Amino acid sequence: MANRDATARIQPRKQDLEDAYAPPANFLEIDVLNPETHGIGNKRFTDYELRMRTNLPIFRVKESCVRRRYSDFEWLRGELERDSKIVVPPLPGKALSRQLPFRGDDGIFEEDFIEDRRQGLEQFINKIAGHPLAQNEKCLHIFLLEPVIDKNYVPGKVRLT
Repeated sequence: MANRDATARIQPRKQDLEDAYAPPANFLEIDVLNPETHGIGNKRFTDYELRMRTNLPIFRVKESCVRRRYSDFEWLRGELERDSKIVVPPLPGKALSRQLPFRGDDGIFEEDFIEDRRQGLEQFINKIAGHPLAQNEKCLHIFLLEPVIDKNYVPGKVRLT
């Protein structure tokens, strides 16, 4: 009979309101917001604010706020594809047809396009950052935490100290 007790299922305890509304044990929240368009003519670009909050021990900083361009997201995707073992999701499209000259609208600087791209970038970064193997990659930490991306960094894993 002792063997049967060793393999018996543990009965879960009922969740009370305090448990239900308490902060989660581990969380990682990343919001992509406040798009801003800079420059004039063919030197225009849009960047986005990334706000991160976490209590995961792998991140040395628990809250950060940085600004990133679409090309920075492309850099992160390329680094992860080259150096990690995860399947990296696609980024929202480049919208090449919106970049053609002589359009009657603002192309990639239209509010609707910027909002669609913002949502796509937010989905992308949350999928990446939610992956346990990606959370150990230096490039993700640089992307989320450093004000300026050092593209000459040495790829590798982040270690808990």
